[in-house]
Amino acid sequence: MDDIAATPLQAQAEYRSVQHYIDERPVWPDGTTLTSVPMTAMQFRIWALAAAGKFFEGFVVFMTGVALPLISREFGIGSAQDGFISAASLFGILIGAVGLGGMSDHFGRKRMFIVEMIIFTAFLVLLIMANSFIPLVICLFGIGVALGCDYPTAHMIISESIPSHSRGKLVLAAFGFQALGALAGTGVGYAVLLFKPDLDAWRWMYATAIIPALAVTIGRFFITESPNWLQAKGAFERAEAQARLLLHRKPQYPSVIALPRETVALEGHGGGASFASLLNSRNRRATIFASVPWFLQDLGTYGIGIFTPTILAAAIGNKPDQIRSVGDLIISDILAAKGAALITTLLIVGIIIAVVLADKVGRIWLQVVGFIGCAAGLVIASLASGFTGGTQTAIIFAGFMLFNLMTNIGPNAQTYLLAGEVFPTAIRGKGAGVAAAVGKIGAVTTAFLFPILLAGIGTAPLLWILAATSVLGAIVTWQFRIETNGVNLDELGR
Repeated sequence: MDDIAATPLQAQAEYRSVQHYIDERPVWPDGTTLTSVPMTAMQFRIWALAAAGKFFEGFVVFMTGVALPLISREFGIGSAQDGFISAASLFGILIGAVGLGGMSDHFGRKRMFIVEMIIFTAFLVLLIMANSFIPLVICLFGIGVALGCDYPTAHMIISESIPSHSRGKLVLAAFGFQALGALAGTGVGYAVLLFKPDLDAWRWMYATAIIPALAVTIGRFFITESPNWLQAKGAFERAEAQARLLLHRKPQYPSVIALPRETVALEGHGGGASFASLLNSRNRRATIFASVPWFLQDLGTYGIGIFTPTILAAAIGNKPDQIRSVGDLIISDILAAKGAALITTLLIVGIIIAVVLADKVGRIWLQVVGFIGCAAGLVIASLASGFTGGTQTAIIFAGFMLFNLMTNIGPNAQTYLLAGEVFPTAIRGKGAGVAAAVGKIGAVTTAFLFPILLAGIGTAPLLWILAATSVLGAIVTWQFRIETNGVNLDELGR
C-alpha cells in the first residue's frame, strides 16, 4: 500500500456518493488497479463489534434450551409457562427490531448500536438475580429487545461501511457468529452443569456473558457513524468527515472525499421515510420478499434450535426413565446438551459455505435450495419415531444435522442478508427491522407453542408441519425474488 497513488479523478475531487468512495479500488503508480479494496482498521473494528452482537444472540437464546429444565424445576412451572420463558426473548427481539431498530433511521446507526448493548448488559445482570417467574420473563424480554435492535443495526453498520463486492460474505461472516454463539451457549451450559450440578446452575450460565458484553459496549463508542446515513440525512460535512475516518489509511486513500449536496435517498422510493413507505407500490415487493420467508424459516430454526435438547431427551433412550430427583434432571440435561452441541456444529459449517458462495452464486439460489434442504432434514427426523434404539438416534441426528446445515447455507443466513439490502438508505432501518420482527413472530409462535404441541401431537407430526413451512418458504422466495448480489446500495436507494 505504501506506493499506491490516487487517481486523477480523485485529485479533481469528483462529487460522488459515500459508497463510491468505499468501493474505489486504489491503483499503483503505473496505473494498475488492485484486484480488491483493502479493508481499513476501522472497517475491521466495526465488523468485529457487530459480529459480537450476533454471538450474544446465539449464546443467550440457544442456551435457554439447556437452562429451561433447571428454571422449570426451580420455579415449579409447567409447559405453558415454559413456552413464555422461551418466547420472552424472542418477543423482545420482535419489539426491539421494529421499535429500536427503526430508530436508527432517525437517531443514527452508531447511537442505537451503543444503546442496544447497554440495554442487553443491564437486563443480563438483572436476569441472574431473578427470584420468580415474572421477573425472569421481564428480564428475558429486555434482553430480547436489545438483540432485536441489533438485527437491523448491526447489518446496516457493516453493509454501509464496506465495499459492495464483499458485502455478502462479510455480513454473513458476522451473522455466522450467531451459530458460534449457539454452540458456545450449549457448551457453556454443559460445562456449568458439570462443575455446578444443581438447580442454580442456570444463573451462572447467563452470568458468563456479562464481562464480554461490557467490553463490547465500551468498544462501540469508538467507531464511526455511518457516512451513508449522514449523507441521506443531508449532513454532508459530517458524512465527509466520518468517511475520512472510516477510510483512514497510510497513505491516505482516497485523498479527497467530496459528496454531492443532494438528498435523493431521503425520498425512500416515494412516500417519505416512514413505515408507510414500506407498503407503497415501489417497496411492497421488497417488504414481502424480506419478511415472509424470514417468518417461515424462523418457525423451524428457532423451534429446532431452542428445543433440540428437549426433543433429544424425549426421542432417545440414553436418559433416566423418570426424573425422580434433581440429580436425574441434571444427568438428562447434560446428555441432551451434548447431543445439541454436536448438532449445532452443523450451523457453523453451513454459514461457512454461505460466506463462500453468497457473492458468487447469489442469495436467491442459496435461499431456495436451503429451504428445500431444511424440509428434507425435518422429514428425515420425523421418520425416527418408527424405529428404536441406535437406529432411531442415528435418524433423528441425521435429520437435525441436515436441517442445521441447510438453514445456515440458505434461509437463516440469506433472509438476514437480504433484509438489509433491498431497502433504500432512508428506510433501511425500518425495512430491515420490520422484516426481522415478522421473522420473530414466527420464532415467538413456535417457541410458545412448541412445548405444548410436542406434548399434544408428538414429535413426528410437528416436524411434518415445519417441513411444509420450509417448502412454502422456497416458493415465496422464488416468486418475489430480488437479487442484490454486488449491487451498490446507493444505487438501490435511487
